[in-house]
Amino acid sequence: MSRGSFLNDALYDYLLQATIAPEPLLDRLRDETTEKTGQWAGMQISRDQGRFMQVLVRLMNARKYLEVGTFTGYSALVVAQALPVDGKVVACDISEEWTAVGKRYWAEAGVAHKVDLRLAPALETLAALAAGPEAGTFDMTFLDGDKKEYDGYYEYSLSLLRPGGVVLIDNVLWGGSVANPDKQDESTVAIRALNEKIRDDPRVYSVLVSIGDGLTLAMKL
Repeated sequence: MSRGSFLNDALYDYLLQATIAPEPLLDRLRDETTEKTGQWAGMQISRDQGRFMQVLVRLMNARKYLEVGTFTGYSALVVAQALPVDGKVVACDISEEWTAVGKRYWAEAGVAHKVDLRLAPALETLAALAAGPEAGTFDMTFLDGDKKEYDGYYEYSLSLLRPGGVVLIDNVLWGGSVANPDKQDESTVAIRALNEKIRDDPRVYSVLVSIGDGLTLAMKL
């Protein structure tokens, strides 16, 4: 639920109120996530990031979206709302308990038919998709799972995306740890390495934006 660090509470509240109309269903999901998951609620993307992703889906005329790390279903829900009626979300997670929350809200929002939930280690799901007929057919992927596995998620995303498709990678600033040389834990090192890899990757055209905890957009060339 991160937001740009330069925003104080008053300015962030203004940002939301000035740009996003009330969304009672999404707000209830956010509240239930906080109630049920406590300290883990911060894994949920922020409201402005959700709207940003919806705008991007519509700009791209996207129809197929894949995400790694569904949690309680907020990101899957906002994208499913923006997709056309025959759009498809493939949602990868390992928690039946947390995704069960999302299932209820997907149904209430009338988008459950768009969501294909895969409960398995994400690298297994991605490998199976990349080896099958859906390789090269996705418009967008969103990576928000185990940070230590980000490089593998990224490589599979490039296999799964069509040319011109976009991979979104969450938490790429990692609370500022990536800029602190004293931070050498496995997750920070993995994110830092991927940021540098994408910067120099001739297969993509990319930008890192400071929305939330840092979000990379890399377009497959």
